[in-house]
Amino acid sequence: MSTAPLIRTLQDIEQIEAVALSERDLPPSTFELIRRTASAQPDAPALSFILQGSGEETPLRLSYAELLGKLTQTANAFHRLGLRPGKAVSFLLPNLPQTHYTIWGGEAAGIVNAINPLLDPEHIAELIHASDSELLVTLAPFPGTDLWDKVQALRGQLPELKAILCVDMANLLPEPQRSALKAQRGAWPEGALDFDETIAACPNDHLESGRIIAANDVASYFHTGGTTGTPKLAPHSHGNEVAMAYSMNLVTRFGPGDVTLCGLPLFHVNGVVVTGLAAFIGGAEVLLATPQGYRNTTLIGNFWKVIERHRVSFFSGVPTIYAGLLQVPSEGHDLSSLKYALCGAAPMPVELIRQFEAKTGLTLIEGYGLTEGTCGSCANPPAGERRPGSIGLRMPYCEVRIKVLDDQGRYLRDAAQNEIGNLCIRGATVFKGYLQTSKNAGIWVDGDWFNTGDLGRVDADGYIWLTGRSKDLIIRGGHNIDPQMIEEALHKHPAVAMAAAVGKPDEKAGELPVVYVQLKPGNQASEAELLEHAAAHIPERAAIPKNAWIVDAIPLTAVGKTFKPALRFDAIARVYQSDLAALHPAIRVEVLSDDQAGQLAHVHVPNQDEALASAIGERLAGYAVGHRIHFAP
Repeated sequence: MSTAPLIRTLQDIEQIEAVALSERDLPPSTFELIRRTASAQPDAPALSFILQGSGEETPLRLSYAELLGKLTQTANAFHRLGLRPGKAVSFLLPNLPQTHYTIWGGEAAGIVNAINPLLDPEHIAELIHASDSELLVTLAPFPGTDLWDKVQALRGQLPELKAILCVDMANLLPEPQRSALKAQRGAWPEGALDFDETIAACPNDHLESGRIIAANDVASYFHTGGTTGTPKLAPHSHGNEVAMAYSMNLVTRFGPGDVTLCGLPLFHVNGVVVTGLAAFIGGAEVLLATPQGYRNTTLIGNFWKVIERHRVSFFSGVPTIYAGLLQVPSEGHDLSSLKYALCGAAPMPVELIRQFEAKTGLTLIEGYGLTEGTCGSCANPPAGERRPGSIGLRMPYCEVRIKVLDDQGRYLRDAAQNEIGNLCIRGATVFKGYLQTSKNAGIWVDGDWFNTGDLGRVDADGYIWLTGRSKDLIIRGGHNIDPQMIEEALHKHPAVAMAAAVGKPDEKAGELPVVYVQLKPGNQASEAELLEHAAAHIPERAAIPKNAWIVDAIPLTAVGKTFKPALRFDAIARVYQSDLAALHPAIRVEVLSDDQAGQLAHVHVPNQDEALASAIGERLAGYAVGHRIHFAP
């Protein structure tokens, strides 16, 4: 790895790829990857953990030899409980050392299924069923957490589970708090095993299964596609994850002495791979910054103190995190250990990049990836030219092409230079298709290229620019409007923390652009002021928003992406509600996802009034989004 050139240009990537990935001495599995690093530097720090995020804590720290021992014990415990290759263990955990034990130990014994702890119990049950899991790892009752309550609520729906293991966060507390909390809690959860006690009973120096893990064996399932509807699981092979860690480390150059802060959740590929496996392959240390990660307000308030205290080299986040950190003073803190930070998961407004770098002096690297590609596919080269607003160059061994498709999504041709089309990927890091085969229709383009659904272009130097998401485009009278253009303009307003543009229904144009705005704390701005600012900064007349709706908080996914479906549904509801108010003041509109229509407006009326229902139908007939009328009983 050390002999590979620094990535400055696309030519450097091609030089790296002159040696085929199959010729690299890469480990066949994630377990072997960590074992090799532990063999090379057994006493080096591998994994550390802070509980509070105050900046003053002494971390719990494991060496590489100790980490490997914990992973081996975990794999053996799962094996004793019946986990076999091809079967899954689900985990429902915050960011804890035991979460890493579960991920890599679980992959050594079978398949790991990562579940978002913020989901409701019914959706959690669906993901456990979909993954065919036989084991579940979750939290024991602990103040401020509700995971055990969720598990209790769905236990009757999960007869297939052979065992439930609980991680006791009380064990992470110092005495006398530890004993006091355990005494206050009372009896251990009925029918559940203590995770730490269970793995401690297993050997730490060999896999009892004797398993020989192949690179094409499935290692993990990661949920993608939102938090509603039928679960969509993306299987990753060991080869996918090892190749991703190797490719990512060719960009980041994590090595001994580096510390990567993990604040993103460990049910998401960024937290697992970028600030996880990519660090382990280079022999760096991973710092788990509190169980809640970036959701911990104490951590965010003390973020720069934590960076200074733990000599952090690197952290990864999403635009909403950087917008929040802009409000946290960094003056007076020694940030010299930081090499750079990575922003992915969603396009980063150029103005936000400029503000963040000017405030901190930190180099911010934009990247791009997705669950189906195991994590990263593109990144601006830290050693080369960074082009703000682009997602950089393709990563080594990750092929990226722009494909022009017809209206039915069928391949027409590869795009010309700077021509917009669908961004497609293939290579050693790209999965083979969703676990549910019904989800695989239409995902492959021109053979084995995965269609990401994002729109983009590639410039003359190989830099890739996202131009929107095919389903996020605002289509005004047949004219495609990129929401990012609107969002960039609003981010230049000094009072705006975050902006998200979507289309609202319009009878004539189909859609008209609107923007949702979250203001910075303590700042004020009127809708008229924001619209005036937008008009002055958006060069495309058709893209100037018709409304600027100020909200307390823009809805986010669990990893901090703007959740556009919620905004689109809200925009539809606002328009329909406004149009129907004159018919009856008690009419209520709710927009929900629909398996057949995609989105459907549910119109609730106060009584069985067929004349009113007819009037509603006539009033909404001109809109593309369908509706269903519900009479109150």
